[in-house]
Amino acid sequence: MIKFSELKQGDYVIAEYEGSRREGEVVRLNGDEKQVCVETEVQEFWYEPDDLYPIPMSDEAMKNLNFSKEIMPDGVVKYKKGSFRMVIPKEGDFSVVEMWYREDRRDHPDVHYVHQLQNHYLQMTKVHLTKEVMA
Repeated sequence: MIKFSELKQGDYVIAEYEGSRREGEVVRLNGDEKQVCVETEVQEFWYEPDDLYPIPMSDEAMKNLNFSKEIMPDGVVKYKKGSFRMVIPKEGDFSVVEMWYREDRRDHPDVHYVHQLQNHYLQMTKVHLTKEVMA
């Protein structure tokens, strides 16, 4: 489950309906009813927050968001998208992250899921993090 207050339009989540889970994008939020409209490859549908699950941070998730990956000589992994950088201590270890965009640097932010990364990225860059490739 994801708290309604953590979600923003454009966030990627996993939506469950009748036992089937699909990844999708938040397209609308209804604050009065605390419902979230998620578009999956099947359809657009309104969900309760109890039916939404976060996408864990992983190398695959970073690849899906079109980050480029650089493994440093000391084993530290740096992910890059435009001027945005995120560093993890070693491959596959997303327990501790550091991120920066220009002068805005964040050490150990609470980022364990893709929607949390998207929200930090938005705060820092003023642009929503999508799967689009940056030139």
